Amino acid sequence: MSFDPDAVATVTVDSYGTLVDPSAAVDALDAHVEDTDSISDLWRTKSIEYTMVGNFVDAYQPFYDMNRDALRYALSAHGVDLDDETVEEILAVYHELEVFEDVRDGIERLIDGGYPVYVVSNGNPEMLDSMVDHAEIGDLIEDAISAHEVRTFKPDVEIYRHAAARTGTPIESIAHVAGPPFDIQGSKHAGMQGVRLDRTGDPWGSFGAEPDLTVESFYEFADALGV
Repeated sequence: MSFDPDAVATVTVDSYGTLVDPSAAVDALDAHVEDTDSISDLWRTKSIEYTMVGNFVDAYQPFYDMNRDALRYALSAHGVDLDDETVEEILAVYHELEVFEDVRDGIERLIDGGYPVYVVSNGNPEMLDSMVDHAEIGDLIEDAISAHEVRTFKPDVEIYRHAAARTGTPIESIAHVAGPPFDIQGSKHAGMQGVRLDRTGDPWGSFGAEPDLTVESFYEFADALGV
C-alpha cells in the first residue's frame, strides 16, 4: 500500500526514539557498568518482550515497572548487581530525555497545515507527562495517549483503536509515525496508515506488512503531506 496524504486528518506519533532520544538512558547505564552496549541491547529487547508477553498472559503492569524488570534482568544476565537506588537513578533518566532537533519545527509545520498531533505510547501517564514537560512540546501536542488507559501494549490493535476514539478520528484517517517495525505493523493492522520514521538506517525486515511511507525526519513527513 502506498501513502495517501489526502486520507490523513490526524497524526499520531510514538514517543521514545521518535520524539525524544532515549540514548541518555544508555549514558546513565554507562556510568555504572562496563559492558554497556550489550546490557543496553538486552534491556531494550527484554522491555519489549515483557510488554508483548504481558498482553497475552494478562500480566499488565505500567511500562516503567516493565522497564525496571527488564533492566534488572539485563544486569543479572551480565553478572552485575546494582542496588535499588542506582537502578532507580538509571530509570529516572526516562523523565528527562531530550527532544530530537527536527521535532519542534517539523510538528509546527503539521499543525500549521491543519493536522492535530497526538502522542500514542506504551509509556505510562507519569512518564509521558514528564517527557512532554521536559521536551517543552506541550504547546505542540494535543494530548498524550497512554497504553495504561487500556492496560495493553503495542502492537495490540486495542491501543490504536482507543487512540482513534480519543482523537475523535476515524481510524483510517490517522497516520501513525513511529520507528519500531512492530508499532508500524500494529497501527496498520488496526487500520491506520503506518509511517516509519527511520532515524537509524536499520533495514526493514522481511516479515509483515511494509510501511505506507518511510521518512528520515518530521520535515520529510511534512513534505509528504504537502505542508
